[in-house]
Amino acid sequence: MEPLRSRRGHRRRGCRRCLLAVFFCVLGRAELGAQSTVPEEIRKRLVEIGFASPYGISEELYRPLLARGSTNGIEITKDLSYGADPRNLLDVYRPANVRNAPILVFIHGGGYRTGDRDINDQVYANVPLYFANQGMLGINATYRLAPDASWPSGAQDMRGVVEWLHEHAAEYGGDPERIYMLGHSAGATHIATYAFDPRFQPPEGHGLSGIILMSGRYTIKSDPDDPSLEGIRLYFGDDPKTYPSRSAITHVPNSDVPVMLVVAEFDQRNLVETSGELFTALCERDDGRCPRFLQLEYHNHMSEVLTFNTSDDLLGREVMEFIREGAARQRLGSRAR
Repeated sequence: MEPLRSRRGHRRRGCRRCLLAVFFCVLGRAELGAQSTVPEEIRKRLVEIGFASPYGISEELYRPLLARGSTNGIEITKDLSYGADPRNLLDVYRPANVRNAPILVFIHGGGYRTGDRDINDQVYANVPLYFANQGMLGINATYRLAPDASWPSGAQDMRGVVEWLHEHAAEYGGDPERIYMLGHSAGATHIATYAFDPRFQPPEGHGLSGIILMSGRYTIKSDPDDPSLEGIRLYFGDDPKTYPSRSAITHVPNSDVPVMLVVAEFDQRNLVETSGELFTALCERDDGRCPRFLQLEYHNHMSEVLTFNTSDDLLGREVMEFIREGAARQRLGSRAR
């Protein structure tokens, strides 16, 4: 499939380099993390970890904070099926007496071949719990994995989640007309593919009010330095010639969904680069009205998602502001629509 192009494509392509330069200039500004809420003792350890493997150490650091996170009487319904595959499951986190509430769906990462919605008793339940505590209907969903399932199974599963919510969300107090999806890493890739590429959407469209993409991969490349290269090949295939059409970024010009982008200070280089490319593409799509962007100071690829439902709540507050106001402002303010 050929890349979709704007009528103003020539002028926009001419601006691509300057927009990308703006992104990396903004990324380098120290004041981006000035409002950081990371506790001092955790901040020091995160800096020590830096770009090293962040997984086990980050969970250990955040376990005490997660244990203090409020469940606040949230009603949890687990293992609801939204599709035919055994991994097509989701959990619902419902605040007491909620009706017609906006919906936040969390989609985990895992390099396209691993991961689950619950990797222990706190993670990733902390994400839907946080949003349920904000009065939203929280959803925690999983999807098929490579090598048993390959592209475009992730995007197809995102459609399955959205269709299930349109049919059943009201039963749990949710408003199916206000669905937001938040994806981390590979989960962000799958959400972006579904939201940007009409090939995987129902005839009536994506059905989303906004998406929050955390440290995802939106331009697919065969990069030998990418630690997820094996998973990329298992999921997207071995032929790099197919990668442009299978890259979410290719289909941005044909999309209208509001977007918030998040990366961590100590994130993988290639994920920061592809987030910059997506930032630029969204600026072009919306005639210079660029998407909301947050770089989490001190954080790494794992610790960023561990902050939800803890006292380190900068990311959570920023996402809630996007949901309450930013997505609508982005939609109304764009001259491209």
